[in-house]
Amino acid sequence: MAMHQSYIPPEAIERVAWMRGGHHKITINPARTAHIVIDLQVGFMGEGSLLEMPTARAIVENVNCISQALRPAQGTNVYVQYKIDPEELHHWGPHYDRMTPEALERMRAAFTAGTEQHALWPDLDVQPEDLIVPKTRWSAFIPGTCDLDSILKARDIDTLIITGTTTNCCCESTMRDAMQMGYKALFVQDGNATRGDAVHNASLTNMLLFGDVVTADEAIARIEAGQDTEAA
Repeated sequence: MAMHQSYIPPEAIERVAWMRGGHHKITINPARTAHIVIDLQVGFMGEGSLLEMPTARAIVENVNCISQALRPAQGTNVYVQYKIDPEELHHWGPHYDRMTPEALERMRAAFTAGTEQHALWPDLDVQPEDLIVPKTRWSAFIPGTCDLDSILKARDIDTLIITGTTTNCCCESTMRDAMQMGYKALFVQDGNATRGDAVHNASLTNMLLFGDVVTADEAIARIEAGQDTEAA
């Protein structure tokens, strides 16, 4: 499965540009930047897995390249890992209560912490200094369901690079909340995946309002430019 053919209508870019005095780009201080990798787990990526997203397998190389660029630049890589926990304190009624008993059991079997499908995708370049953070919602910024915000604040992180799956659900939800909570954010068009180019591209167009939509190469170039600025 190939990566998405990403496309954002020029008129959508122009509609955002007037607010920002042209095409203002987010600059990166690598030491204050975190690469947030969303839900790249066996249950979303393995052949025949419960929520298989074949295109997600195609973005792994780009995701790894960003992690590998940020790590020596003193940035932070965070692998956010979805788990299902219907018994958690903050019950997610609008989601769990609408599931059939069969669907809920299949989700529980796949995404309970410690199961095979809950595991991070084995081809990800996860190193000992990287962080693995559990979440139980689509967004990684819902209070009481994920510790990401407090972890980032403790490290003085102010900029995020977002990759993962799915473009239009967990990744977009995290990007929207991040920007509104005060983080600068880059959304990597060839580092996110979902079902179908149309859905992916609609989400990219939405993300223009919440940060910069970039390629993996552009994200890496900004990391490198930030390193050069620090060294100067």
